[in-house]
Amino acid sequence: MSENWVKIFSTDLLYKAEIARGVLEENEIKAVVLNKQDSAYVSIGLFELYVNKENVLRASNLIKEIKYE
Repeated sequence: MSENWVKIFSTDLLYKAEIARGVLEENEIKAVVLNKQDSAYVSIGLFELYVNKENVLRASNLIKEIKYE
């Protein structure tokens, strides 16, 4: 990833990463989910959410407000 992108969230559940990405994009913040899970052992690894470094503070605050359950 480019040095302009910063990881702001990680989870072992894809749906949580996609919900977070959706919330950010609804607020006009471009976000990317990277799948860092091992292809042979799906239970090993995480899904990581990245945003441009200029949006880190705003994106982090939005992520904290998400209720997944």
